[in-house]
Amino acid sequence: MGGNSPIDPLAADSSCCGVAPCAAPEPRVMAPRVLSPKVLSRRSDFLAANRGIRVSRPGFVLLARDNSGPEGDSGLRFGITVTKRIGNAVVRNRMKRRFRALLREVLPVHGLAHHDHVLIGREGGVERDFALLRGELIAAFERARAGKGDPPRGPRTKGGGKGKIRGDRGASPRKPDAAPPGAPSGGSL
Repeated sequence: MGGNSPIDPLAADSSCCGVAPCAAPEPRVMAPRVLSPKVLSRRSDFLAANRGIRVSRPGFVLLARDNSGPEGDSGLRFGITVTKRIGNAVVRNRMKRRFRALLREVLPVHGLAHHDHVLIGREGGVERDFALLRGELIAAFERARAGKGDPPRGPRTKGGGKGKIRGDRGASPRKPDAAPPGAPSGGSL
C-alpha cells in the first residue's frame, strides 16, 4: 500500500481539519420578511387620507384611511407633509427625515393594515425627543385602530380664516367732522 493508509469515510465527514470532530453547521433560519411600507406620492392619495381618521398629537397629526377598494389592496403606505409654516427648508427636511425614520421603525409593527398613513408636522415637532415621538405615534395608531379619532376640521375659508376677506364692510362709517374717540374735545390751545 505504499505508505498511504486507507481513509475512513466516516472519519472524513466528522472532521473538517483532521484533528477533532466539528459540530454540524446550524441550518439557516430566515426571519419572516417584513415588507417595507410604500410611500404615497400622488396628491389624490393625500387628499383621500384627509377624509379618514384624524389623531392629533403635540408634534404631529396622523391621518389614516382604509385603502382597500374594488381595484385591489394597496397595502401599507405612508406619506409625510411639512408646511412652510414650520420653518425654513433645513428645519422642514430635518423633520421629514425624523418622521421617515420613525415611520419605518413603527409602521410595520403598529400600523393599521391596508391603510394609508399620513403624518403632518406641527410646530415644535422637530425639537421633541425621538423616544417621546415614538410613544406618541404608537398611541396615535392605537386610537386610530379603535376608531377614536379627533373631530374633523371645519371647512376652510378662502382667506385662511383670518379676519374678513375684503374691506371692513360691517363697521359703521364715522362722521368726517367727529373727533376720534379719546381725543380732547373742542377748545383751542
